[in-house]
Amino acid sequence: MNSGVERRGISIQQSDLMCKRGCGFYGNTVWQGLCSKCWHEENHCAKDKQIEDDRALAERLQREEEAVYASSHQGAQTQTTSTSSKTVTHSVPMVKRLFTSAPKTPARRDAAGSRSSSVSKQPSVECDHVTQHFVDFLKTLPKPAYDIFKRCHAFTENIAHKKVLVCEDFSESVQDFYQNMSEYLRTNLKGSSDQTETVMGEVERYVTGRLYEQLFCPEHTDDKKKDLAIQKRIGALHWVSIEMLCVPVDEKLPKVSDSVERAITDLMDMDSKRVPKEKLACVTRCSKHILTAVQGSQKAAASADDFLPALVYIILKANPPRLHSNIQYVTRFCMPSRLMSGEDGYYFTNLCCAVAFIEKLDAQALNLSCEDFERYMTGVASPQRPLGLRASSSQNGFREEPGAGVPSGLRRERREEERRELETDLIQWKDGQVLSALGVLEEPPVRPQISSIFTIDSDNVESDSLPPPLQPQKFAD
Repeated sequence: MNSGVERRGISIQQSDLMCKRGCGFYGNTVWQGLCSKCWHEENHCAKDKQIEDDRALAERLQREEEAVYASSHQGAQTQTTSTSSKTVTHSVPMVKRLFTSAPKTPARRDAAGSRSSSVSKQPSVECDHVTQHFVDFLKTLPKPAYDIFKRCHAFTENIAHKKVLVCEDFSESVQDFYQNMSEYLRTNLKGSSDQTETVMGEVERYVTGRLYEQLFCPEHTDDKKKDLAIQKRIGALHWVSIEMLCVPVDEKLPKVSDSVERAITDLMDMDSKRVPKEKLACVTRCSKHILTAVQGSQKAAASADDFLPALVYIILKANPPRLHSNIQYVTRFCMPSRLMSGEDGYYFTNLCCAVAFIEKLDAQALNLSCEDFERYMTGVASPQRPLGLRASSSQNGFREEPGAGVPSGLRRERREEERRELETDLIQWKDGQVLSALGVLEEPPVRPQISSIFTIDSDNVESDSLPPPLQPQKFAD
């Protein structure tokens, strides 16, 4: 343990959260530091260039094949004509087959198979609930409501019956649909930007709710593998204390401890939500509880340098399920406007940074030696708090441990003396309990006292002074 070295802590600048292109929106580590808009623009440019390269390569291969065939059949003109026509008709599909998708007939068969599998996976009750909620919302809108539902329903049916091998194709299709639908609403709805944003939120809820089983943690990705890796990594870091991360949170305070528990609950609740907006809401609530805990501990407003270490600590303490899959799901299928700006985008960007920090957490970040870090990670030993850490903790508002700065020999003698005193107190308490029990047994038995209060059925000595009971009387008709 390097107690003499000044601790670095975890800090991040505001500029590190922004898009690398300088567009003013929040970036994301999943998009290589770009925002959603810049990432999709760059992807489109790369894909367009790839398509052009593939088309040029296909044309060049076709020309080379035709030239080779023509040079090898110069002697027989009649056979060359008939054969070249057949060869050209067969050569073009052969080259196209290298750069195009499978034929339509097998694709329809595969689509039929995927249709049955997707329908079997998707719970019908949940689909009906999502659809009914969307229809009820559209009833409050003017004329374009039916067209909105028709477009959304057609898109979800197309995706549900589509066999896509790459998850990025799903993400690109959904994001393109969001963009086209947003432009359609601005043209036909003729409402305010807030109304358009509200409608797009319901569109997102409907699309992701109906396609959740296909979009979340797809089988053809390595999301499950990465989920297990992150969960194992966080489990191996269980020994990391709040002092090692320089988190200004004092969990001894009841209100602070309650905020920490609420933050953990909200972070773990993210996995139970099906809509990206709701998952982002869990991250936002978790972050606000963290800020409340920091503010309650240091009696001052929390800064960005305080928030990120506290978020790392909450993640380590919660170890939320399927953390990577939830982050990927929000990144791929959430409305771009939410991730690029606003408090949801800010807190989600910090969450991605915190997870990236945990994946790369090393001995230097915790001010440990490499040997101690490996021993703690393998479980061979557990960390011991050094003198410097105790002093820094007390300066940051934490209570200093008794015996700090005392030599180890004196501490052992004091602990032995305290142990003997505690043992003597336990023996005296036991003897006192035994004597008390014996005294109770030796006392004469307690006789129950008979109550002097008479019930309604008992003999009443003063009954003679009571009036006579009423007697039934007969009256003549």
